[in-house]
Parts: sequence; structure tokens; C-alpha cells
Amino acid sequence: MDQIDLDIISSLQSDGRKPFTDIAKELDISEGTVRNRVARLVEERVLQIIGMVDPYRLGFDAPAIISVSVQPPLLESVANTIAKFPEVSYLIMVSGEFDLLVEVLCKDRDHLANFLNEKLLHVPGIVNSETSMILHTYKMAYGALPSFDEQSENN
Repeated sequence: MDQIDLDIISSLQSDGRKPFTDIAKELDISEGTVRNRVARLVEERVLQIIGMVDPYRLGFDAPAIISVSVQPPLLESVANTIAKFPEVSYLIMVSGEFDLLVEVLCKDRDHLANFLNEKLLHVPGIVNSETSMILHTYKMAYGALPSFDEQSENN
């Protein structure tokens, strides 16, 4: 990746639907260059262009973060199982007291309780879990990275 790739990514981070012609004008390169580079970045899985939704506006009033402790030899198996649940929107391995952090989007508290009792806690290898309801979201950014504009200014 070079500076042009980083500049294209930065532009798309602020607006994933920005026309390639606008990006080309901003960067003083051809539209074909933008199109080809975006296609390559997507193919190489460096870049993913998605539509983000606000779960509250879709009626998901019980989002939660669940910290999960797992028997060490079963970590990958547990993570693969949890990742398949449709309620799970985000799943990461972490260091510290817990092994996994799981973000779930549930319609209401009954849905969340059902998810915990009927799905998550039946996954073999889970030792302990702690659930925190999300009360307010201050920032939501899929795959957020430091701004490439700031990075390029510092280099």
C-alpha cells in the first residue's frame, strides 16, 4: 500500500458512497486509478464498504456486551460457535480477566435473557460470563482505525 491507497481509504472512511470521480478530483488522479485501487483493496480484504445501521432505530432496545471466560483449549471452538449466532454483531479475543468480548443486538430484555440462557451458556467450554447492557452509544464506527490523514501528517 502506498500513500494513494491510504488517501483513498481515508476518503471512503468518511463517506463510503463517495463517487470515484470526486475522490479522483480530490487526489488529482484518474477515476480509473481510484476504481482499480478500490477493487484491489476490496479483493485483498484491506477494505470493506458497508452500510451501518443504528440498532435502536431498528427496534433493538437491548444491546449488550458480554465478557466470556473460556477453557483455554476450546477458545477457537467457542469463538467459532458464538460467531454463528445471529444476535452477535462483534466478537473479539482479548487479554485480561476474560477471553472474549461479545457484542449482541437483542430486541428486548426477554430476547437477551433467552440468548444468554438458551444459546450462549450452552456453548461447551464457556466457564464464566458477565453481561453489561449498553445504555448509550457515543460513537459507532465499523472497523474504525486512526485517521489516515493524521497518520500521513505524522510521517
